[in-house]
Amino acid sequence: MNIEKKTVDPTTHVGHVIDPRRPVLSVSSERRGMELVTRHAHLRGQLLYAIRGVMRATTDKGAWLVPPAQAVWIPPGVMHEVEMTQPVSLRSIYIDPAHVDGLPGRCCVLRMTPLLRALILEASQIGNQYPADSPEWRLMLVIVDQLQKIEQFPFHLPFSDEPRIRKIIDALVADPADKLTLAQWAMWVGASERTLGRLFLKHLGMSFGSWRRRLRLLEAMDRLADGVSVSEVAFELGYASPSAFIAMFRENLGDSPARFFNESSHHSLPTARE
Repeated sequence: MNIEKKTVDPTTHVGHVIDPRRPVLSVSSERRGMELVTRHAHLRGQLLYAIRGVMRATTDKGAWLVPPAQAVWIPPGVMHEVEMTQPVSLRSIYIDPAHVDGLPGRCCVLRMTPLLRALILEASQIGNQYPADSPEWRLMLVIVDQLQKIEQFPFHLPFSDEPRIRKIIDALVADPADKLTLAQWAMWVGASERTLGRLFLKHLGMSFGSWRRRLRLLEAMDRLADGVSVSEVAFELGYASPSAFIAMFRENLGDSPARFFNESSHHSLPTARE
């Protein structure tokens, strides 16, 4: 897979503009896909959001999938990269550091509400040259207020630099369908099964089985969004049957893959303009 690497220029990007009188700055763009925005950080906090398409944001602490109807919050100063393997309609906003109090202190996926979605679309229409104490400025403050209220969503895959854990993580990311048991992985990295189980809980906050299921869920979301069929995704990720995969998907996300993507696509469409 050939992917184009792009960099962020801090001298021109709005994420590096410090101006408390403009609490929210926005970026709208249409991305062709097969792009990797290489590691960078912003002086402002970023809400990475797209009205169409799926992205993956990665930091030293983990990976966050950004499907339709969700967004990922990236606090100021956090190094990250963003991968887009399909076309994406980007509508990101950047929050001045003076206005990030009350927002999460670490990366997380947030479930977009219809109100916040409409506000972000309006912000992208307004642009970034609005005056302080204007109606446009007040709308931006409402965006910040709404960000403090919305629900976090479990599309986070934690990473760890603990050598034994990292070795397993790297192998599973390369092959999510791998079926080795925890005991077999323990032999491979030179630890007991009990020790390895404790390491996963200590460094990743979840069991080995839970981490692998989360990895497969994120991989499934990526592939389904690219148009791969449910049957293909199920077998590619090591499930015995499509029905077993659908059951896992429904257990984690509350709906079947078809209904989830239909609802997400419907909800992510702009309602004020088209």
